[in-house]
Amino acid sequence: MSSPAVHVARTAHSPARSGGGASAAPTTAHPAGRPPNRRAGRPFGPRAAAIGALGSAALLVGLTVGAPVASAAQPPVGLGTAAPFAVLGGSTVTNTGASVISGDVGVYPGSAIVGFPPGLVNNGTIHAADAVALQAQSDVTTAYNDAAGRTPVVTESSDLGGQTLAPGVYQEASAMGLTGTVTLNAAGDPSAVFIFQAGSTLITGSSSSVSLTGGAEACNVFWQVGSSATLGTTTSFVGTILALTSATLDTGATLQGRVFARNGAVTLDDNVITQPGCATTTSSTTTSAPGGAATTTGGTGSTGSVAGTAASATGTGAAATGTSTGTSSGTGTGTSGTTSAAVVPAGSPGTGFGGAAHRDVSVPLIIAGGVLLAGGSATALAARRRRTAALATAADPPSPGS
Repeated sequence: MSSPAVHVARTAHSPARSGGGASAAPTTAHPAGRPPNRRAGRPFGPRAAAIGALGSAALLVGLTVGAPVASAAQPPVGLGTAAPFAVLGGSTVTNTGASVISGDVGVYPGSAIVGFPPGLVNNGTIHAADAVALQAQSDVTTAYNDAAGRTPVVTESSDLGGQTLAPGVYQEASAMGLTGTVTLNAAGDPSAVFIFQAGSTLITGSSSSVSLTGGAEACNVFWQVGSSATLGTTTSFVGTILALTSATLDTGATLQGRVFARNGAVTLDDNVITQPGCATTTSSTTTSAPGGAATTTGGTGSTGSVAGTAASATGTGAAATGTSTGTSSGTGTGTSGTTSAAVVPAGSPGTGFGGAAHRDVSVPLIIAGGVLLAGGSATALAARRRRTAALATAADPPSPGS
C-alpha cells in the first residue's frame, strides 16, 4: 500500500536526506489535503478576542457605576445670630399651657408674643420686633437657603418611620412625614450632619420620635420645610426646624432643637423646647520643667458651645508634671478641634447606592460582562484545543497501511 503524499517544509539544521554529509532542511510533514496551520502563534482567534474585550468593557463599566463614590462630609448649617434662639416666629409666637423654653424667644416682622406666662423662658430673652430679632430672621433666611441647596441628596419615601439613616442630605419633593421612629446613626462621628429637605409640609404622627445613636448630636440635625411643620401630640423631635411659613407643636410635643418660622406663626401647646449645644471637645497640652510649673492649655469648644477655658496646675519637685482639664460652657460658637472622614449615607446616589432615586444599574452590566468573558474564554479554549490537535497530527502523521 502506498504511503500518503505529504507537503514538505524545509528549514535549516535538518539531518541529511542524501549522502555526502550535506546538511538539509528538516521536514515537517502535513498529510495530503491538510494545509499548514496558519494560526500558529496566535493566542486566540479574532472572535474570542472580540468577545473577551466586550466582556471586559461591560465589567469595567458595571464596577465603575456600582462603586460608591465618597463625598466630603456635610458641614453644619450656619445659623448666625439665630443660634441662641429656641423659638423664632415671623408673624406671632403663641403659647398655651405650661410650656418651658430654654433659649431665646423672638418674633419679626410681627410683634406679638403671647402666653408667657404661663409659659416659661429659661436661660433666654424675649425679643419682640427688636433689632436682635430682625437680624436673627435675616440669618434664618440665609440658613434656610443653605439647607435647601445642599447636595448630593438621597430621595426619601414620604414617611421616614422605621428607617435608620446615616449622615447625609435626604429629600422628599412634596410632603415629608414621620410615623413611628426614625434613627439617625452618626457611626461614632459627633460632627456628622443630617439635613432633611421637605418640598412642602413636615408632619409627624402622635408619639413619633427621632432617635440619635452613634454619637449623633441634635445641634447637627436640620429640617428645611417648604411650607409648614407640625409635630403631633407627644412627639419627641430632634433638630432645628426651618419652616418657610409656620410651625405648630401639638400638645405635649418636645423638641431638642429649635423651631423657626420665616413668615408665619409659631404655635405652642404645653411643650418643652431645649435649644441644643454640641458637646464640647477639648484637647490639652501639658508642659513641665524640673522644679518648675506645669501649665495645661485647653482646647476650644465645638460648634454650639463657647471656647473652652483651661485650668492650670503647678507642679513641684525635681520633675513634677501638673495635669488639668479644660472646661467650657455656654451657647456661643466655638471651633471644633476634631475632623472626621465622610460617612457614606445608606442609599446616597452621590455617596453610595441604594436610594429610591438611583437604582443600581451596575448588576446587569456585571452579569453581562461575566457571561461575555466566560464565552470568550470558552471560545479561546476550544480554538487552542483544535490547534493543539492539528499540530499533533502534523507532527505524527498516520503510518502507511493504517
